[in-house]
Amino acid sequence: MTTKIRRALISVSDKSGIENFARVLAQMDVELVSTGGTHAKLAAAGIPVREVSEVTGFPEMMNGRVKTLHPLIHGGLLALRHDPNHARAMESHGIGAIDLAVVNLYPFEATIRQAGVTRGDAVEQIDIGGPSMVRSAAKNHLHVGVVTDPGDYGRVLDEMQRLEGTLSDELRRELAVKAFSLTARYDAAISRWLFEQECAEGLAPTPFPETFTIGGEKVAELRYGENPHQSAAFYRSAQCDEPSAASAEGLNGKALSFNNYVDLDAALALAKEFDAPFVAVTKHNNPCGAAQAEAIEEALEAAWEGDPLSAFGSVLAFTRPVNLASAEFLVSGNRFVEAIIAPSFDDDAFGLLTEKPRWGKSVRLLACGEFGPQTRSVNDIEMKKMVGGFLLQGRDLRRAAAKDCEVKTERQPDEEQLEGLLFAEKIAKHVKSNAIVIAKGRRVLGVGAGQMSRVDAVRMAVHKAGEEVAGAVLASDAFFPFPDGIETAVEAGVSAILQPGGSVRDEEVVASCDRLDAVMVFTGARHFRH
Repeated sequence: MTTKIRRALISVSDKSGIENFARVLAQMDVELVSTGGTHAKLAAAGIPVREVSEVTGFPEMMNGRVKTLHPLIHGGLLALRHDPNHARAMESHGIGAIDLAVVNLYPFEATIRQAGVTRGDAVEQIDIGGPSMVRSAAKNHLHVGVVTDPGDYGRVLDEMQRLEGTLSDELRRELAVKAFSLTARYDAAISRWLFEQECAEGLAPTPFPETFTIGGEKVAELRYGENPHQSAAFYRSAQCDEPSAASAEGLNGKALSFNNYVDLDAALALAKEFDAPFVAVTKHNNPCGAAQAEAIEEALEAAWEGDPLSAFGSVLAFTRPVNLASAEFLVSGNRFVEAIIAPSFDDDAFGLLTEKPRWGKSVRLLACGEFGPQTRSVNDIEMKKMVGGFLLQGRDLRRAAAKDCEVKTERQPDEEQLEGLLFAEKIAKHVKSNAIVIAKGRRVLGVGAGQMSRVDAVRMAVHKAGEEVAGAVLASDAFFPFPDGIETAVEAGVSAILQPGGSVRDEEVVASCDRLDAVMVFTGARHFRH
């Protein structure tokens, strides 16, 4: 149904582009009605505009909390033009139709991201009138256009000029969907933040609310999902201010794929375990190489050599800025990666990676800012989708320390073995279960990932480690149900093993270590990753 736009209500917090938009509307003989701050801006620009209080006959009150919640506003937005009863009510009560609502909301999400924000500050940025107007206009999209995104101003003006002051049914429907998506996301952010405050103050009996709603803004349509026959898109959540692949700045390369995002997230999660120079080499959501060193280029070389065959086409995460020495290592020989995420890139390293043939046009470079274990948010709940529902859990942020290790064998670990075991345990947390990591010093030698039996995971890790397995240490994400995995590892050359313990055969497993003169340490913490 075509309705000529004769009257527009404008009330925006984000005022970018609003002057030009309003000026063109006025030039098209659209009457403009606006609220306090927006009215002042438009009037100062010389644009003819009426104030809402002039329309309602009531002044803005309570510091602007009450201004648009009035029948003369919502009646103008909600009235069905084709309904005789509505028409009589409008005439009887002097309600003028509002044909276009241009509204965006108080910056609640931006406010809660600010350091030191108080509950009072956040609550004041909960918009009431804005969402009410948006929902009223969107409900009546048969007659009313609702514009919530400054990015749509141009489209609206173009269509009004082309259709002699009207909007097509198709655009009004599209804008209504966008409007309801905005208010749903807005309410989700508010409810999530308020519940987190209750948790922080110890007032919530559980970290999981009775109703959980997730909101996100679509950033990009992806070429496809995990496979070419699956469609996909990337959405960014506004609640999390932790350095992440979702918020990182893309500096170079092709558009990220679905699998790139998954691998980048996994690689960065592992890198956040470390304060020191560290590089994770990730392939198919599992680390195939990882190393810590005194210098970042040394960590990169050691991580790559953990499994150079698998490293080709991988995703890398650095805990330090990518420097020239690291870039020179990557572009030499027959090496190539899909993407690199790091705090930043030195200018000379960035130049080499983007100018080198094959690398420049393809490799994705992402800068996420400084990060470390301390930047991880305990409030960021993990979600796993399943058909008909979803699962929530807290993040696995536990970091084992020497004090958490209980030596169960007659043989005691030396300092080097204990440090190696703790390093391997950090890696194992980020390997798909069943997970086995073999390491030496601060370098991963072999990984056994995603196996249905733990002994097969051990065999895989031993195979990957090769001859270097002699004297290495091993970490397991969960207990050993039988001695066979222990025997396979120690007979191959592993000297010390870390596991959480908890099997009914723990004594038998420890006895096998004693018999083979190996070290075994229990941490009491399992790290399944399914």
